[in-house]
Amino acid sequence: MSSARRYTLTLTCPDRVGIVAAVSSLIAQHQGWIVEASHHADEPAKRFFMRQEIRADSLPFDVAALREKFAPIAAEFGMDWRISDSAVKKRVVILVSKQEHCLYDLLARWQSKELDIDIPCVISNHETFRGFVEWHGIPFHHVPVMPDNKDAAYTEVQRLFEDYRGDTMVLARYMQILSPELCRAYPGRIINIHHSFLPSFVGARPYHQAYERGVKLIGATCHYVTADLDQGPIIDQDVIRIDHSDSPEDMVRYGKDIEKTVLARGLRYHLEDRVLAHGNKTVVFR
Repeated sequence: MSSARRYTLTLTCPDRVGIVAAVSSLIAQHQGWIVEASHHADEPAKRFFMRQEIRADSLPFDVAALREKFAPIAAEFGMDWRISDSAVKKRVVILVSKQEHCLYDLLARWQSKELDIDIPCVISNHETFRGFVEWHGIPFHHVPVMPDNKDAAYTEVQRLFEDYRGDTMVLARYMQILSPELCRAYPGRIINIHHSFLPSFVGARPYHQAYERGVKLIGATCHYVTADLDQGPIIDQDVIRIDHSDSPEDMVRYGKDIEKTVLARGLRYHLEDRVLAHGNKTVVFR
């Protein structure tokens, strides 16, 4: 993506004639330069999805004024919409337990600027990665989660997220189930990663269960978190093929590789406002 500052408009609304014309006319009226445009009409749902990137320096006003001018069009078409500014870095709070691969990968991508974000803190239910996280200059918060303190623990997680002005929460193999209240507080702002097997294997040692059943595909799913466990809108998925010669240990290693790749890719789509969700339906403009 170009380094030039951009405003990204995303919207979804009931499908009807004139949506593209109304949006594009507003931008053209002010000499705005649209550098990327994507549209999708979901015919069965009669739903329309749109994403446009506009060069910020082509408009004679700032992003606040653009939002103000766009509001009447949004109201006319019944749009769910937002406009983001590429000059404002997203603040991503990471939650992790004892598995390191996704945390390590995200911090490496952050440090190399591949993910151009701020990571204001990392929260964990274990002390395992305190030294590693603090070595990167990032505050680390240990919030134990026990059967008798879950409400208090997730209240603390929410407090930290708010205090650090988080935009997005990423569960980087955070092996706890968030409270329904926490999930409902941040719809479309909590991202999770988990393995995807056909058939599905739940509980401990899923890769060993898959090995015993002779699974031939290992996959991973990146999705938004909702109060319904692992049922949130899907952002990204991928698979790799394996065969009988792969041991359970090989499968665990392959699984870690694909989990961290899919999580990073899904997070990037989210940060670039390429994911539009309506209910459990997602449209991803790659």
